[in-house]
Amino acid sequence: MSPFDETLLDDEGRRRAVDRSDVLRSLAGAGAQVRRAVAIAAETDLGLVAGGERPRAVHVAAVGGAEGVGTVLDLLAARTGPVLLTADGSGPLPGWVGTLDLVVAVSLSGRADGPVRQAREAARRGAQVLTIGAPDSPLAEAAHAARGVHLPIEPGSGHSRAALWGMVARAVLAVAACGVVDVPGDVLGDVADRLDAQAEACRPDAEYFVNPAKTLALDLSSRVPVVLGDGPVTGVAARRASTMLARTARTPSTWGRLPDAAAQVLACLSGPFTGAASAPDGGRDVFADPYIDGPAGPELGLLLLRDPRPTADGRPEEVERHNTAQSIADHAQSAGVRVLEHWAGPGHDLARLAELVALTDYAATYLAIGHGLDPASAPGISELPLPRKAPE
Repeated sequence: MSPFDETLLDDEGRRRAVDRSDVLRSLAGAGAQVRRAVAIAAETDLGLVAGGERPRAVHVAAVGGAEGVGTVLDLLAARTGPVLLTADGSGPLPGWVGTLDLVVAVSLSGRADGPVRQAREAARRGAQVLTIGAPDSPLAEAAHAARGVHLPIEPGSGHSRAALWGMVARAVLAVAACGVVDVPGDVLGDVADRLDAQAEACRPDAEYFVNPAKTLALDLSSRVPVVLGDGPVTGVAARRASTMLARTARTPSTWGRLPDAAAQVLACLSGPFTGAASAPDGGRDVFADPYIDGPAGPELGLLLLRDPRPTADGRPEEVERHNTAQSIADHAQSAGVRVLEHWAGPGHDLARLAELVALTDYAATYLAIGHGLDPASAPGISELPLPRKAPE
């Protein structure tokens, strides 16, 4: 891999030569994707989803870039929903799925093998079916065969990793209509506004000192990242960030959520990737001698995604969450690990999540471009014996 060249990010011609699919532009349209989803939902009779009744349980079938839809729905259902929700798009349809259940199958192209196969099987079992993807696709036909609902996504929505929020918004509106999750009507407007705000802050022509995504990419360029969320919402953002770093920037990373991941993170802080030749703030020690100390290797970096600070009268569990995250950050800094903290603003779970996900999506894309890597490509993946597109 080429060394990180930050000048690639500021030179439009060279940047476009690397980002041939214009992933940055697709990410910038996330807010518009949400607004378009709201408009499409308003034109669709969502009362037909699950027959207008709350299903017994929901199963989400999504893979690849659409997999985040299941993760987001699981977050919302766990915190506000009265029904069980599972997610797995690559295996067989769970045996418990029956006539009282809803299957949500998502594929931007409408041709991913797993979601199409599970939607067809759900139709055979008499389950309710909701599909999200390209019109006139095998997935849309599966919804029609099941007498279900298909919410279309235009083919020009870009790469599935950059079309997450268009898919999420459609799914949230549909499952909210049948009582699976409780999302107030103005939340998606706030989500779109936050995505627009991040697109403005992280735009390619913004200098490093005012562009948080470029700064984060530069900070991560020489580090092995551990992405940690301090709670349920930031945990989902951490998982997405780790996926984008690996898939888009080809940077291996691990992720976790507090308090569950506290022990493994603390263990890593005393491992071989905590630089012995680091400055007290976790930066590289400029006085380190490469001939005496050896060549500099990759160092650990802790990317800590955080919810807003609790107020003085905040709930005890929120105060405990904040204190645990702060203790981890302090411990990492004392171990010579660079800590990169990013805070979400106050608001609904979905809005806070959108703010953090947008930042890390941009950062992963800038990290790929800075290394001279096309953020939309995946060399070698076509040679793997992976499931192909579903047949017509």
